[in-house]
Amino acid sequence: MRVTLPLALVGLFLFLYVLPLGVRPMVVPDETRYGEIPREMLASGDWIVPRLNGLRYFEKPPLGYWLNAVAISLFGENAFAVRLPSALAAGLTALLLFLWVRRFPGDAAVPWLAAVVFLLSFAVLAIGVFSTLYSLLSLFVTGAIVSLYFAYEQQQRRPKAILLILAGAACGLAFLAKGFLALAVPVVVIVPFALWQSRLRVCLRTAWAPLAVACLVALPWALAIHRREPDFWRYFFWVEHVERFTSPAGGQHPSPFWFYIPILLGGAMPWTVLMGPIIQGVRHADRRQPMMRLALCWFALPLLLFSASSGKLGTYILPCFPPLAFLIAVGLLTCLREGDTKGFVVGTWILMVTAGALCLALIVGLFAAPGLRDSVSLWKWGIAAAGLVLWAWCCRGAIRRPHVAARLALFCAGPVLFVFSWHFVAAAALTPQKAPGRCLRVWMADAPRDAIFVAENRFVGAVCWFGQRDDVFLVNRLGEFAYGLSYEDSGSRELDIDQVKALILEDARTAPLVLVLTTKSYGQCERQLPQPSRQQRRDGLMWIEYAPPTDISGPAPGQNPDAPGTPEKEDPMIG
Repeated sequence: MRVTLPLALVGLFLFLYVLPLGVRPMVVPDETRYGEIPREMLASGDWIVPRLNGLRYFEKPPLGYWLNAVAISLFGENAFAVRLPSALAAGLTALLLFLWVRRFPGDAAVPWLAAVVFLLSFAVLAIGVFSTLYSLLSLFVTGAIVSLYFAYEQQQRRPKAILLILAGAACGLAFLAKGFLALAVPVVVIVPFALWQSRLRVCLRTAWAPLAVACLVALPWALAIHRREPDFWRYFFWVEHVERFTSPAGGQHPSPFWFYIPILLGGAMPWTVLMGPIIQGVRHADRRQPMMRLALCWFALPLLLFSASSGKLGTYILPCFPPLAFLIAVGLLTCLREGDTKGFVVGTWILMVTAGALCLALIVGLFAAPGLRDSVSLWKWGIAAAGLVLWAWCCRGAIRRPHVAARLALFCAGPVLFVFSWHFVAAAALTPQKAPGRCLRVWMADAPRDAIFVAENRFVGAVCWFGQRDDVFLVNRLGEFAYGLSYEDSGSRELDIDQVKALILEDARTAPLVLVLTTKSYGQCERQLPQPSRQQRRDGLMWIEYAPPTDISGPAPGQNPDAPGTPEKEDPMIG
C-alpha cells in the first residue's frame, strides 16, 4: 500500500494532466495570449514589461509569463509548453493538499482521497490542462494558507519562523502571478479562522513576517516596472482591481451574486452527485477540530468575496477547491464508515445511468451526424465511448462492493478514461474561430515575411504566435489592446475601415496586406473595401489578401466580392 497509492496518484496526474497537453489545438484569445507574451519576452530579451503584439499589456503581473517562457525555451513553441506550467501547478496543489491533510487526526485514507478528489474535480481538470494563471494562483494561495496553518500549530520558534517565511514567499509569488487578489484570499481565510480559534492577537502579532517576505519577493520587479513604465501601477491597481471589483462598468464580466453556485456544482463533478452523504458526513465530523474550521473558512469566505465582485469568471473560485476536496473526503469517508451507504448508492446509480445514456447518444450521433466523424477521427470517438462504458461498469462495481476502499477505488477510477478522451474529441467543438491555428498555419505558408497583417483583437495573439511577429494592426473592437494602443508610440497600430482601405490602395505598398476577420465582421465592411486578390474562409474565419497595388487586377474597388472571377474558396485541406 505504501508504494501502490503514491504510484497510483502520480500516474493519475501524469495520465490526465501531462500526457495529453499537446493534443488539443490552442484556443483564442487566452492560450495564444499566454503563449505570445512569453514568446515576445524571449525574442526581445525584455522580461520586465509584458507586451502582446508589441503593445504594453498590463492586465497581469509577469510570473505566469516567465514560467511559460521557461517552458517554451525547454520544449519549443507549442501547446504542450504553453500549458505545462498550469498542469504542474495543479499537481503541486494536490501535493500540498495531501501534506496538509496528513495532519488530520483519525482516518488515514482522508489525505489520499482528498488529493484524488481534487485531481478528478471537473473544474480543476478543465483549468489545469488549459493555459491560464488560475492554477498558479491556486497553488501559491494553497501554499500560503497551508504554511500559515503549520506555523499556527508549531510551538518552536525556529520552525515557526521558517513556516512564516514560506507563507510570505508564497504570497509574494501569488501576487506576481495574479496581483492583489492573491493577497486578499489568504487574509479573508486566516483572520476569521484565527478569530474562531481565539488566536487573533497571536496572528496579528506575527503577521509582519510573511507580509515583509511577500514584499521582498515582489519588490524587485515592482520597482523595475515602475521605473520603466510609471503608469503601470495606476492602471493595474485602479482599473484591473478596484474598478473590476466595484463597478459594473469596470467589471468585464458582470454577473449576479449567485453566479458561482452552478459553477461550483458543475465544477465539483463527479462528486456533486454524492453531496447528500458528503454533507451528512461533514455534519457528523468534529467541526471543532482546527483543520475542519480552517477548511470551512477557506471554502466559504473566498467564495463570498468572489460573489461580491462585480466582475466574475468561473475560474476565479479555483482556490476554493482544495478545502472543498478535503471536506468531500472527510464527509464521504465518515458517512461510509458509519455504514450509511444509501446516498452513495443513489448518486452512483445516477452516474451509471448518465454514462450509459451518453454512450448511447454518442453512438446514435455518429451515425446520424456524419460531420462528427469528419471533425474527429472515429478512433477518438471510440476512446470516448469506451470511457463511458468503463465509467458505467465501475459505477456498477462500486454499488455492489461491500468494502469502503473498493467502493471508492472503483468510483474514482470510473471517469478517468472518459476525461482523458476530452482532449481528443474537443476538436468537434472547436471551430476555426475559436482555434484558428491550423487554418493560419496553412494560409501563412504562402505569405511572405514582410506581409502586412490587420486583424480583429481576438485573432491578434494567434496571428502573432503562429506567424512569429509582433506588428499586427487592429481593426474594429480593441478589447484588451485598448490600453496599449493609448500610448503615443502605439496609436498608429489602430485602424478604422477607411484607414484599412487607404492602406490597401497605398501606391508605396510593396508587400501583400492580409485581413484576418470573422465572416460577420467582413460582411459589415466588404462594400467599403477593394476587391481582394485572394480569399480563404473556413467556418466563419476569413483570410482576405490584397496583393501590392501594382499587382492588383480584377474588379474595381468596392465591387461585390461575389462577382465572377473572385478567387474565394473553402480550403478542403483544413478541417
